[in-house]
Amino acid sequence: MRHGVASVGQIEDYHLFEEIIDVRTPAEFADDHIPGAINCPVLDNTQRIEVGTLYNQVSPFAAKKIGAAYVSENIARHLRETFHDRPKTWRPLIVCWRGGQRSGAMTYVLRRIGWDAQQLEGGYKSYRKQVIDKLARLPHLLHFKVVCGATGSGKSRLLHALAQRSEQVLDLEELACHKGSVLGVLPDSAQPSQKTFESNLLAALQGLDPTRPVYVEAESRRIGSIQLPDALLARLREGECINIEARFEARVDFLLRDYAYFLNAPDWFNSRLDVLHTLQSRETINRWQGYAKIAQWRTLVIELLELHYDPLYRRSQNRNFNGFGSPETFTTSDLSAAGIDLLAARIAAKIAASPTTERTP
Repeated sequence: MRHGVASVGQIEDYHLFEEIIDVRTPAEFADDHIPGAINCPVLDNTQRIEVGTLYNQVSPFAAKKIGAAYVSENIARHLRETFHDRPKTWRPLIVCWRGGQRSGAMTYVLRRIGWDAQQLEGGYKSYRKQVIDKLARLPHLLHFKVVCGATGSGKSRLLHALAQRSEQVLDLEELACHKGSVLGVLPDSAQPSQKTFESNLLAALQGLDPTRPVYVEAESRRIGSIQLPDALLARLREGECINIEARFEARVDFLLRDYAYFLNAPDWFNSRLDVLHTLQSRETINRWQGYAKIAQWRTLVIELLELHYDPLYRRSQNRNFNGFGSPETFTTSDLSAAGIDLLAARIAAKIAASPTTERTP
């Protein structure tokens, strides 16, 4: 380790530091950052643009003068407002875009005070390369139990129930902040950037034990605006399928509960239906939008399942998942919270009693 500079090493080594301080702009931080890091920018969004413009249009010297002033002011503010209560033994890891001047300035000041601050060599850029490399390798070490079932079968709720029973779960829709279908957008919850999703996905994968099965919902390549990494998608399609066969009326009741936020926002719901224009006739979409306007929600859900989601599901599962030809099937007529909990108990018990499946190295 060079003085004040940490070797990049492995992402797993970041826990050796008590805190990760990302000194990039709020905009850079919002796009993606090391999970658990806090943002203490040495240049804000506007200041960075100003410094960059001066560098390109006037001179590097002019840019460095104003940049140094901004950096000094911002570091001073962070010392007063954020770091004032850190003990002498505090050991932070300082991160900027590529381990250059921004993180170097913060590291220098903190070390002069007496803290064992270290600058991440290569910065966020090196971290991002590790994320990509690990997402290409880690999925092949895991043994996935892929939960399949038609829309409204309570698959995401089932994952939550399995997690409550200390089973290993990878909830991709939770990481993507989206329920996975054209109506899967969540109220007041924007999807993360692709890079943030991948950072959080890697953190989730690294927390999994490769000697135990991992339950995951069957997903298409995209979850809303998020795209699954190729290696993970390929591994899911090779996984052993668990098929949930729920009674049709139970599925309708479940969807009316699970998507209750649409019931109070028919205009928003109808705007989402417009996206189906390439798959359904204008006449059909108009009829469904009419149901929403007069609150005929049950009729609408029944038609959506019968005419859109169920046919789509049958085509996609048979085509995309190798294990769907001979899945372990569990039937249920109860998709209430208690019913899903009982279903999770049945699945966990059955899988635990099954012979261990060899994993592909």
